[in-house]
Amino acid sequence: MFSQQAEKRIDELLAKYPQKRSALLPILYVAQAENGYLSDDVMEYVAQRMGLTYLDVLSTASFYTMFYRRPVGKYVVQLCTNVSCWLMGSDHIEKCIERKLGIRLGETTPDGKFTFVEVECIGACGGAPAMQVNFDYHENLTPDKVDQILDALP
Repeated sequence: MFSQQAEKRIDELLAKYPQKRSALLPILYVAQAENGYLSDDVMEYVAQRMGLTYLDVLSTASFYTMFYRRPVGKYVVQLCTNVSCWLMGSDHIEKCIERKLGIRLGETTPDGKFTFVEVECIGACGGAPAMQVNFDYHENLTPDKVDQILDALP
């Protein structure tokens, strides 16, 4: 199911942790990097490799917003809408992103470049409103700043 390189990395991770279960998050990263997202088949395979149940893997994959359960764009724009971000205008930023990308929350642009999703919290309350593009944080968002960030992506 995975490349030889990914299988080797999984073996290394399983050997690194005395409790195999502790390797679940890094192995899910490997699985997602390999496949782009975590399909049911991929999570079943990871469960078998780790001696876990499918539900063990699913519950972890569905808890963390950095794991994707369906195909996503090259860039995943995650807008925080928790209370601090909401009070500081995340609803306005949401509309700016939707207008800029031409899609609504939960959608992917037709060219597959962007997926726009809402997240419960990205832990950036001091810099609200905030978003994350893949693994890069952007805080104190304004409409102009959002445009600059999205325009700068290749």
